[in-house]
Amino acid sequence: MSRTAAACAEPASGAGTIQPVAADAADATAPARLLDRYQPRAVILVAGASPYMRPLQHQTWETFSVNWDTDVKITFHWLREALLTPLQPGSTVVVVSSGAAVNPNGSPLSGGYAGAKATQRLITAYAQDEANRAGLDITFTAVLPKLAPQTGVGGPAIQAYAARAGQPVEEYIRQLDTQITPEIAGTALVELIQADAAAIASAYLLTGTGLQKLP
Repeated sequence: MSRTAAACAEPASGAGTIQPVAADAADATAPARLLDRYQPRAVILVAGASPYMRPLQHQTWETFSVNWDTDVKITFHWLREALLTPLQPGSTVVVVSSGAAVNPNGSPLSGGYAGAKATQRLITAYAQDEANRAGLDITFTAVLPKLAPQTGVGGPAIQAYAARAGQPVEEYIRQLDTQITPEIAGTALVELIQADAAAIASAYLLTGTGLQKLP
């Protein structure tokens, strides 16, 4: 699903098909409409706004709060609807947050980004608690990827933090942990939705070596 219609490549394995849908993930009516139409057994939320990369004093409230108004809003609407519909028993919902949520220093050049990402993780845990209380047999989990240079959020962030540190971008990237690639991320998410629900943790850190359970 994306805001604009776009062609999608067929799965490399040749199994199944991909049907693109043009919709705004932040639209409060989208979750009910799409969950009712497709009745998925797995939902992976990878959606949000790119933060404005600037120091606190150069933020406005509008730039500071963009991830609260987008990323948190998307998580709220979709998890709320997953509980209300509800999804079929045995379904799995994965919310992709950010490693900034557990970074002791947050993300000082991206406004409210780290706080919004931490709240996504909390909402996911709240949804799991409500699913358990209602006996819905739905699994909710959050995945927090570390900084990835190849993404639309990670690339500008690395440039901004490299400039702040007075380092060339290439030198700054070399300091990072093993880097996440699209293949590593995709494999990790597929393994997660195929896992036994009883073995799925409430949250994971995603690094270049794969998923690590978070306490």
